[in-house]
Amino acid sequence: MQLLVLVLNQVEKLEDLLKGFINKGITGATIINSTGMIRELASHMEHQPIFGSPWINIDPDRKESRTIFIALNAKEVETARAVIHEVIGDISKPDTAVLFTVPIIYSEGIEK
Repeated sequence: MQLLVLVLNQVEKLEDLLKGFINKGITGATIINSTGMIRELASHMEHQPIFGSPWINIDPDRKESRTIFIALNAKEVETARAVIHEVIGDISKPDTAVLFTVPIIYSEGIEK
C-alpha cells in the first residue's frame, strides 16, 4: 500500500477532485487545511521587497491549501493520479499542487 499525499493549492478544484475520486471508487480520503512555508514567511514580510525571491510566484489571494491523504494500493495510485491530472492539469506549473506517495509499512483500521 501507498499513502498518496496531495497538497492542493487550487482549492476551488477540491470538490471536482473528490467527485472524480468517488467516480473511480476511491474513498476514505482525509483532508486538512494547510499553509506552505513560503506563504507563511511572506505573510510576515508584507512591506519588504520580494523581487527576485521565490515569493514572486505566490497567489496573494490564496490564504491556504488543502492537503489530502489517501491510503491506496498500486492500481488505485495510478487511477488517483489520472483523476488528479484530469482535474488539475499540469501540476509542474507553480501554485497548482504537489503530489507524492510513501510506502505504508504497517496499518490498522484501513479497509482495503
